[in-house]
Amino acid sequence: MTDHALRLLRQDPRLAELAAFPFGFGLARAAHGHVEEVRLASGGPLQTVAGDETGGTYFVCADGSMLYADSEGSAGIIGSGVDEALEIVIGLADWGTFLDLDLEDGEEKILTRVAEVEEGLRESCDVDEARAELRAGLGFADRSPVDLVRLLQAALLRTEPEFLLLNAEEHGAYDLLDAYPRRPLWESVLASGRTDLALLRSGDRAAWDAVAEDPVRRRLTLRAAQFDRAEGDLELLRHLLRHEARSSMTDELRLAAVLVGLRGDIGDLPLLHEVRETDFDTACGLGGIPEPGAGADELVQWAQELDDSLLGPDPADEPVSTWTDLARDQGMTELARVALIRELDEIVMDQSRLRRPDAPRALTTAPLRALARDFEELGDHVQALRAQRLNAALQEEAWDRVSAHLDQARLERSVGQLPQAVRTLEALRDTLATGGADPGDDSLRDWQRVYFGRFIAEEHYRLSLALADADLPEEARALLAAADAILGELSENAAHGVRELADETAARVAEVS
Repeated sequence: MTDHALRLLRQDPRLAELAAFPFGFGLARAAHGHVEEVRLASGGPLQTVAGDETGGTYFVCADGSMLYADSEGSAGIIGSGVDEALEIVIGLADWGTFLDLDLEDGEEKILTRVAEVEEGLRESCDVDEARAELRAGLGFADRSPVDLVRLLQAALLRTEPEFLLLNAEEHGAYDLLDAYPRRPLWESVLASGRTDLALLRSGDRAAWDAVAEDPVRRRLTLRAAQFDRAEGDLELLRHLLRHEARSSMTDELRLAAVLVGLRGDIGDLPLLHEVRETDFDTACGLGGIPEPGAGADELVQWAQELDDSLLGPDPADEPVSTWTDLARDQGMTELARVALIRELDEIVMDQSRLRRPDAPRALTTAPLRALARDFEELGDHVQALRAQRLNAALQEEAWDRVSAHLDQARLERSVGQLPQAVRTLEALRDTLATGGADPGDDSLRDWQRVYFGRFIAEEHYRLSLALADADLPEEARALLAAADAILGELSENAAHGVRELADETAARVAEVS
């Protein structure tokens, strides 16, 4: 993963000229940058090193990998290092035309395709002579086009999750350069769970306790058992069920109960009821369990109905949030981030994905709220804000609009977009004042009497503090006045917890005024 060849190109104008034409790796184009500002979703650094005549740009990433982004919104890793990428660019002239080639196509098809493309290039230049001179100058050996296609494909498949490229202004993701099949998200996430399930099935009792005591390993093992159901698993499922109850009501607790119930052993009814009575949440979440004395058919029917409606044996049917949550819990942050960004991009591009099945003319914003929450849990407040802004824009009821704007302002403050947060709170206050566009909407009639009003006041004060800390005294004073006005409208109970923050904010704003 060296950049020896790049240093030689920078030192030798003749070699740099050959790299630029006919191979489309122009060092001089690096000064112009890409067609738009971009960044990696992971936050890693990018160094622009070259460009081509189509507006595409070559970047070097922190680990030395070379990323190519075209001018149409696609990007991908094309080499594990600069030297490898240059070998591909030089050895496969017009390399972008080979992105649909697959090693499974066979050597003959690959060589024929490369020969056809290069024959066309020879009409305008002596690509063979240029390649020979450039390879000699850079110290590259001759390599078969088949080997180079193999390297290119391997590099492209490394693009996600670490090297997902985003538009730096709108934060949407670039498409992949290629269409090679990828490992599904669930397969990567579930790998350790499958390993643990096999370990438990081997009968290692020490492993039973180690897996059951670890909440993440336990959840993953239960998910693995969901999609690999074996007759001999009942005892280990009982063991995992007992331990999962310690986490109160979770999706995996329901899963464990269903997998036990599907076996139809009425001797498990006392265990299922014991788990159900763990706390209030489990009592609500595990309703409908047949009473002791019920028959096996009734137990199986209860479990089967839940399995059919909420679970099932196919991991591809699970919502993406199942896998992103489990990825995050395993520390697979970038894997989760990429999946969530792709999910949000699809909604942004096609809001019909939000249509409610029971009312096709209406939209549900629940997926956007979930995405905003998931991004926050990943620590990606920029993407959380992106989801929250769309969520706020789609709200119809006044209470929901105020609530969405409140979260939007908080996120804008957290990423340092203070003027935007001020405008968002202004829109929030407008809704409070008018009660919404629908004359029949009275959802905000008691906002001053409940904790909702307290939360609104608190965000106004926190943003006033942030404005003061940013040395924006005029804006801080104006927002402080609005915060005090809101505080004055609150009931005594709602206002009680805000006064200390109000006094702190007033003192801080006075310091900078």
